[in-house]
Amino acid sequence: MIRDTAYLGLLLLLQVATLSAQTTDAVYDRVILGGHVMDPASQLDAVRNIGLQGGRIAVITTHAISGRDTIDARGGGLIVAPGFIDLHAHGQTPETYRFYALDGVTTALELELGTSDVAAWYREREGGERINYGVSIGHIKVRMAVMHDSGTWMPVSDGAYRAASPAQIGEIAQRIEIGLSEGAVDIGAGFPYTPAATRDELLALFRVAARTKTPIHVHITPGVAGLKEALALAGETNAPLHVVHINSAGLAETPVMLEMVTDARAHGRDVTTEAYPYDAGMTEIQSATIQDTYKGASDERLAELEWPRTGERLNRESFERYSRMGGPVVVHTNTEPMVAVAITSPLTIIASDAYWQNGTGHPRTTGTFARVLGRYVREGGAHSLSLMDAIRKMTLMPAQRLESRVPAMRQKGRLRVGADADITIFDASRVLDRSTYREPSLSPVGIQHVIVNGVSVVANGQAVEGVAPGRAVRGAAPR
Repeated sequence: MIRDTAYLGLLLLLQVATLSAQTTDAVYDRVILGGHVMDPASQLDAVRNIGLQGGRIAVITTHAISGRDTIDARGGGLIVAPGFIDLHAHGQTPETYRFYALDGVTTALELELGTSDVAAWYREREGGERINYGVSIGHIKVRMAVMHDSGTWMPVSDGAYRAASPAQIGEIAQRIEIGLSEGAVDIGAGFPYTPAATRDELLALFRVAARTKTPIHVHITPGVAGLKEALALAGETNAPLHVVHINSAGLAETPVMLEMVTDARAHGRDVTTEAYPYDAGMTEIQSATIQDTYKGASDERLAELEWPRTGERLNRESFERYSRMGGPVVVHTNTEPMVAVAITSPLTIIASDAYWQNGTGHPRTTGTFARVLGRYVREGGAHSLSLMDAIRKMTLMPAQRLESRVPAMRQKGRLRVGADADITIFDASRVLDRSTYREPSLSPVGIQHVIVNGVSVVANGQAVEGVAPGRAVRGAAPR
């Protein structure tokens, strides 16, 4: 009798185990099998299977799993990483979201220029987008609104060139606080685009950032002097500071400026920075930063500027002609050694500064992340990155920069159970950018699969059409 009871008990356990296995087979919405999983947060660096359910990571395991949809990453050298997070992506449109996804980006944020109307900006995207999206309340845009500037993208009149009155400074600060209350990710600023902004105005901006514990993402005035200015403003107010594209702000002074950031952090300051992997920048030719730098310059100096639609280097005549026309211009002022120093520094987050207007843009819009993986990891050289470090710069570091202001970022940039199912799968042996200044829309190779909130937006290297799983990334209202 005892033997029979034991047998029946064992049979029951086997039936339960079989039922559990059958249930597990049907649990997951999507599974990723046999990929080389690399997670900077946990330092996991091994082959695993991942199950996704309800837009989140449900399991990471060595055991066999199955689901309703399968990505087979076995035997192909595919790396499974957290989805890439871009803190500096201009041009938040369906077209550019498609570009970003093909470069492995699952979250793209416009945190420098920003917007003057946060609620309206998010409302325009309520129907869903291909990837996750978010915006800052931008000092440039708010100043343009308060000063009634006639520019459409960047200030070209009073927003750039007229000092604000005390009342206008108060209105600018008030509008920035309203933007934060509406869920802006942070505060954006660009000092070269608003040269008439006084120190009192900038201090008002930084005081809002300090009081609300909001990072302020700043395009500084170029060079060591510009970084000193931003660090002084942050130091006086105790505001969290993020210095955008230190590579193009620093040029030959980049190593010194990286040391300045290191020193500030060593003294307990909340300062971070970023870089993009190109030796030329891009902005609008009619902007204050270009006009103030190049108007009246010699033909030799003007040859630093390239008109992207034709590839021509500018001279005095063409500079004046294109300035009247308006539009993007490529700025060739950096060198590859300085870019490499910035990209490989342990301080820098990878951020594209993507730019795309009316069918024209910078190749960094479509190739930033693949370029880092191909040229600075695989091809390496004197300045190179490990694959784990590169992934950290693209995922965990940007998430950590924002998570005190945006709690949702604690579930991004990581591969762990419960995290958002934002995942990028790429072939480390092939990944590489293809875009150029003449053909900036070319997508990279080697980015095989991109998943946003559990939904495939890139499959087998091709954009999946008709999907919009991206969600708004918003800051918590200041207390």
